[in-house]
Amino acid sequence: MTEIELRSDNAAGVAPEIMAAVAAANPGSALAYGDDHVTTRLEAVVRDVFEHPTARVFPVTSGTAANALALTSLCPPWGAVLCHESAHILKSEGGATSMLGGGAVMQGVPGSNHRVHPDGLQAALDAVRWGDPHHSQPAVLSLTQPTDMGTVYTVAEITALADTARDRGLRVHIDGARIANATARLGCSPADITWRAGVDVFSLGATKNGALSAEAIVVFDNNAADELVYRTKRSGHVTSKMRFQSAQLIAYLTDDLWLRLAAHSNQQMEQLAAGLAEAGVEFLNPPDVNMLFARVPDEAATQLEAAGLLFYRIAPGLIRLVTSWQTSDDDIDQTLERFAAVLANTREGWLLRPAGSPTPEPS
Repeated sequence: MTEIELRSDNAAGVAPEIMAAVAAANPGSALAYGDDHVTTRLEAVVRDVFEHPTARVFPVTSGTAANALALTSLCPPWGAVLCHESAHILKSEGGATSMLGGGAVMQGVPGSNHRVHPDGLQAALDAVRWGDPHHSQPAVLSLTQPTDMGTVYTVAEITALADTARDRGLRVHIDGARIANATARLGCSPADITWRAGVDVFSLGATKNGALSAEAIVVFDNNAADELVYRTKRSGHVTSKMRFQSAQLIAYLTDDLWLRLAAHSNQQMEQLAAGLAEAGVEFLNPPDVNMLFARVPDEAATQLEAAGLLFYRIAPGLIRLVTSWQTSDDDIDQTLERFAAVLANTREGWLLRPAGSPTPEPS
């Protein structure tokens, strides 16, 4: 039986256009450490795509490095980064920001649908003992777009949060590991979802969307960019053959490849979610992008694994399914067939909604 990959978009291969870009950058030689013509061209491409004349870009090798370095360029060692309590930078990056930032702390802010809300952010800021050296001083608001649970901030929501943050002197970061999926979902321009909404720095994810260990920090704040010149080097993220990362990122951003790849993964999830909803499977929340969290009893999850479906068990009775640029229509059809077979064989009563009942519209 053929296994179907639904664990993570990290597990997918490299998009052909990006692999071709790596091959095209290979002949001959080039200066090391980013002093090559490909990396120089990347900055021009980023400025064009994001419609910002002074944007600067720093290729790195992982999303954790992109987030931690971006945040430390904005936050002093005595500062705090405010983020949603479910954020990846708080829950899943091993304290990287604190390590690279000399002790900067992460503070979770609650909010429904796994998003920070203006009233929650305002309450967190009002509770700070400003100017008291016994307490970390908030310096950065970090938003995960889309969130780690598959929900999306609208442009208006980002703008409102950035305005609230800026009123207290905070700068704004976006963890954009899947920002292409959010941008494709919203149908907005890359500029509108970033600097025009008040974002100073964001992590441009590419590995989850068809690249080969290539991520980037995109900076609209010159002071932060000047720090990153040194911070990326000290942390070991000024790679000697940077042209291969830069070539990937150029291909990624050219002719909207990043948005087309993301739109495909979103569409495949939309098909999968529609089929599962029709079968009566309950979701933790409607998927805005390519991630779905489904309530499935452990007994059924075991049978689904035996049927060749690869996914993560997030908690008892909860699994995560993720589609990618590589997920085919046949993958979706086969997944739905295998779910149907398990549903037929599993004890009655585990479905939490009647089969065929409507699922809420995506937020």
